[in-house]
Amino acid sequence: MAEQGFQAPVTIAMTGASGAQYGLRLIEVLVAAHHEVWVMISKAAHLVIATETEIELPARPVRLAEALTAHTGAAPGQIRCFGREDWMAPVASGSGAPSSMVVCPCSTGTLSAVATGASNNLIERAADVALKERRQLILVPRETPFSAIHLEHMLALTRLGAVILPAAPGFYHRPGTVNDLVDFIVARILNQLGIAHRLMPRWGE
Repeated sequence: MAEQGFQAPVTIAMTGASGAQYGLRLIEVLVAAHHEVWVMISKAAHLVIATETEIELPARPVRLAEALTAHTGAAPGQIRCFGREDWMAPVASGSGAPSSMVVCPCSTGTLSAVATGASNNLIERAADVALKERRQLILVPRETPFSAIHLEHMLALTRLGAVILPAAPGFYHRPGTVNDLVDFIVARILNQLGIAHRLMPRWGE
């Protein structure tokens, strides 16, 4: 268990690809499942969030945590936010507290940086730590079409142990709303994390 009685922390990084709804919904569901949630939002992701949603999220980590806590109904201290160069964050070092990490949505620029070990900011460094420590890393790209560069980076990361989970929702559950499509992807992420949910029935149920 994490501090204050929360379930084990899960790190969520949102980067500048379209699909802010996926990341925001994932944070909301993790909070409801009583997990501690560590959040990093890139500068480009803030722009996407402002473009795609009605949610206003400040950039400063303390105010961001307050805004996300209010938005999700999280308990005090359940959401922790880290800045672009917060090198003292637990995710910045392999000796920090272990955490599964999800980059959702994952821009192709972040995909490239992680595949090549760039570590130019905390999101990239945290992903690099997850790989080197053999921790769970899930990348949720939202791009189309994919170039050979994108595909080569995905293959390299898969071989390193990461999970590539494109934001490509299915339709066999007959979605009636955009939220149903968002929950399809969030459910698949939760399945990978081993977190129980009731967002949608499993195949055959």
